[in-house]
Amino acid sequence: MLNRALLDIVCCPVTRSPLELLSERELAELNERIAARRIKNRDDAIVEGPLEQALVTRAGKLIYPIRDGVPILLEDQAMALAQLEGSA
Repeated sequence: MLNRALLDIVCCPVTRSPLELLSERELAELNERIAARRIKNRDDAIVEGPLEQALVTRAGKLIYPIRDGVPILLEDQAMALAQLEGSA
């Protein structure tokens, strides 16, 4: 589980906008699409394995994975939020 204090200080490395936890509904949808191998990161690699949590920036429309409680805030590991909206 992500530390709440950490969430208050992290920001998107691309847009520098605040990040928030991805909703449970969106996380479930994301994991369904990951299982179907339909989610790619910005490095154009198919995302492997479900996520327990993820961070999202609504302004930049990017999702960042959280693995073992650690946010992976690398631009190439981000996933476009549009992939959940069906437009990517």
